[in-house]
Amino acid sequence: MAPTEAVLAQWFDEHRSFLWGLSYRITGSAADADDVVQETFMRAHQHAPAELENPRRWLMKVAVNAGRDVLRRRKRRAYVGPWLPTPIETGDDAPPSFEPAVGGRTLEGRYDLMESVSLAFLQALEALTPTQRAVLLLRDVFDYSAAEVGGALDLAEGNVRTTHHRARRAMEAYERNRAVPTVSNRSRTAQALQRFLQLLDAADVRGIERMLAEDVRTVTDAGGEFTALLAPITGARRVAQFFARLSASRGGAVRFVIRSMNGFPAALLEFAAPRARRPPRLLLSMALNSDGLIAGLSVIASPEKLGRLRTPTSV
Repeated sequence: MAPTEAVLAQWFDEHRSFLWGLSYRITGSAADADDVVQETFMRAHQHAPAELENPRRWLMKVAVNAGRDVLRRRKRRAYVGPWLPTPIETGDDAPPSFEPAVGGRTLEGRYDLMESVSLAFLQALEALTPTQRAVLLLRDVFDYSAAEVGGALDLAEGNVRTTHHRARRAMEAYERNRAVPTVSNRSRTAQALQRFLQLLDAADVRGIERMLAEDVRTVTDAGGEFTALLAPITGARRVAQFFARLSASRGGAVRFVIRSMNGFPAALLEFAAPRARRPPRLLLSMALNSDGLIAGLSVIASPEKLGRLRTPTSV
């Protein structure tokens, strides 16, 4: 016997935010997270037992495996240029240390909830296989035991531990440059972003170059709809020249607002009169190294991704 409509509605109200946040972390995509949550509740309507001691665990298992399927399909599809996660608004008044518990437990994992939606973290997850990604998130973010993860993914506990170890090794580069969205790190980023935008507006190439680490890396994602880099570029001089050209080709006035996106400040730029093949707006985010220099710059111009900027109920 399937759950009643009233029971399903209660599950939706209680667990939708958790499932969306989990699905977003697994896929890195707001649109895919929406689809995964919808599919999860469709399967609950069709296949869930009427009596469940722990509905969240059953729903989590369905969502995690649906998210893995989404990742596998995405990796088989061609994508023009680098792929970046969908940005989401996270607000300035949600300190990471006060994020809510999940399923009644206190989160004491390796990464807290806010760091685990940072663009740098989500981008680092792209190096993992879908199963490694699911295991890492369930173990190190949502603090599930190896046995619980094995039950969700139909893996032996030993396989979970091996997969988890390999996933952590694949995250070593992220760990070396890890930036937790603390109040001080967000403040440093906001100040650097303001200064960078001032120099960009003034077309001050040398000033921009002085803000950059020697090994700075820039990635752009336009979804194939606008002119963008087909591969990342590295090096302070090359990156400074790239942004100087971007500034020179913007055409017309530029309006921008700095918002808290994925835990860190980012700038949403809108162009009054964009030229052909130039995006009408883009999102610029940056990562700083321990010396306060810009170590990474990401530019998202994909209309699909920017069109979905929103603040979900919970991340």
